[in-house]
Amino acid sequence: MAKDKSKSAWSAHQGPWRREKTRRELIGVTALAGAMALLPTSARSQERFPTRNVRIIVPFPAGATTDMLARLFAQRMSEGLGQSVVVENVGGAGGSLGADQVAKAAPDGYTLLFHNITFTTTTSSLQSAGRSPHDIEQDFVPIAVGAYVPLLLLSHPSVPARDLKEFVDYAKQTKEPLFYGSTGPGSVMNLMGEVLKRDTGIKMDHVPFRGAAPLVQEMLSGRIQFGGDQLSSSLQHVRAGALNALAVTSRSAALPEVASTRELGFPNLDLRGWNGFFAPKGTPEPVIARLHREIAAAAKHPDLQKRMTDVGAEPSGSSQAEMREMLREQIAKVKPMVEELKLVMQ
Repeated sequence: MAKDKSKSAWSAHQGPWRREKTRRELIGVTALAGAMALLPTSARSQERFPTRNVRIIVPFPAGATTDMLARLFAQRMSEGLGQSVVVENVGGAGGSLGADQVAKAAPDGYTLLFHNITFTTTTSSLQSAGRSPHDIEQDFVPIAVGAYVPLLLLSHPSVPARDLKEFVDYAKQTKEPLFYGSTGPGSVMNLMGEVLKRDTGIKMDHVPFRGAAPLVQEMLSGRIQFGGDQLSSSLQHVRAGALNALAVTSRSAALPEVASTRELGFPNLDLRGWNGFFAPKGTPEPVIARLHREIAAAAKHPDLQKRMTDVGAEPSGSSQAEMREMLREQIAKVKPMVEELKLVMQ
């Protein structure tokens, strides 16, 4: 009984103190909740990003290199983010339609752009003509390069040339101009074809296509003698002997025997191919940081790395600073050539 009385006395003595402590705790929780309620909705949403599906806009039709790489990243990013990451193809105008959709999207991290090297040429072409709806550096935040994919210059086996130098020699001797194909007016291959004509004096007629797939098919048929795109688009045909690899814009482990354009004496064709992620300007830094972590982690995943290297892509997951500097250098090189050659984006 003495023990019970002692416990009862202690409880009675502590009762007011406990009630006061509980009251202070309740006041603290209420104050914290009130402070959180005063934060902007965007700030609160950053703390729990993402809470719904994330869209990756690919500004080209399904099936080509950029689309394939985007889907590989989306699968891994879905696992890391805990939300579905879906790829949506918005083709047209050399990639400008899809890019502009992202530029005008809410800057909340839920709409991303996955573009490639053509972004610099088409945008420069539209800006030169005074009708670009967006600016790469002003309207987008670079997140990371997903993969570097060299550009591959090709010819049909009927052309007696083992590399780009021999192709130029052959083109100088033909009575009729050869046909060269690109993925559309203002595309990077359109630029490279015109730069090659300017620098060597050869004659070629441009034949634009709506994407890499129809271009490659026409090259396989022999109706187009010269062309090119990202290495992954035609690697299987080169390995099968159906197309000849004349040069790469940067050395590739997938085709180690093929020399680069610079090594062959064409420094103006030295453009590094890339595929990378962008967000609309104004996307909060914490959201960008979370997205970058997931992209970088995906690029390091063994399964994704194997699938990329199998098709000649080089996984990256670069820093924002690296991507931003790469873009600045490329725009500085491409824009003057586009303006000089009056490359028209239709």
